[in-house]
Amino acid sequence: MRFHGFDPKEAIIEVTPRAGEVTLRTADIIEQIEDNADEIALVLFSGINYYTGQLFDMEAIVKAGHKAGAMVGLDLAHAAGNVPLQLHNWGADFATWCSYKYMNSGPGGISGAFIHERHFANDKLNRFAGWWGYRRDKQFLMQPGFDPELGAQGWNVSTSPVILMAIHKASLDIFESAGGITPLRKKSDLLTGYLEYLINNINQKHGEEVYRIITPKDQKERGSQLSVVCKRNARAIFDHLAQNGIIGDWREPDVIRLSPVPLYNSFTDVYYTAEGLFKALGATNA
Repeated sequence: MRFHGFDPKEAIIEVTPRAGEVTLRTADIIEQIEDNADEIALVLFSGINYYTGQLFDMEAIVKAGHKAGAMVGLDLAHAAGNVPLQLHNWGADFATWCSYKYMNSGPGGISGAFIHERHFANDKLNRFAGWWGYRRDKQFLMQPGFDPELGAQGWNVSTSPVILMAIHKASLDIFESAGGITPLRKKSDLLTGYLEYLINNINQKHGEEVYRIITPKDQKERGSQLSVVCKRNARAIFDHLAQNGIIGDWREPDVIRLSPVPLYNSFTDVYYTAEGLFKALGATNA
């Protein structure tokens, strides 16, 4: 917004959950788009919320954005490699994501971008034009101006880092050998559901909700993630888990994110994680 001369406080419309709720309702997202249709130029929304783990109805958001006359982009940082995506069929104008989370390319891994094919030949779009986005067949003629390559490659700014691409290819090969996202998604649902079941059992044993799951219960509204509010000694519990080889993610003030990833996590891993959550309550006097 600042780059284009706008004040972010005035130019960005945010959607927040209803009072007393943690996740967003699709109807509220659509309503915000419709209510501001005369002013919106871009709808930029995440595929999965990093904090709650909520999987959004991206197809509905894209449809609403286009009906309002806006471009629609998707931030897939927590969705790529996690859930099935149909960017072309949904009609998203563009999307971008990192590869170091569910795509397993390691910290600092290469990012990815999607550009819908209807924009491939549009050389009027504003872009940060760079050397590596130039047409390959004319790149070394050194002619004036900028003639973009077709596809997402036309948005490249500089030479892609070969080592990072090699690491990413190794990860993508593993995805392919596993049969792609469809079987992984099936196992993901089972792993996440099993973890949810075990956490609910812990609450039953304690006679109260010591661990509150804020990620949606519906499998269609979540990926490989449960965000758990720890109602007692939250940070101490998180540290206890880490000290015992259970690696999650901490979010202030009291949320632990646990992600059973189907490529390399097993049901035994999930069981030990729940066992760790149970033992942590006693070890931290919670």
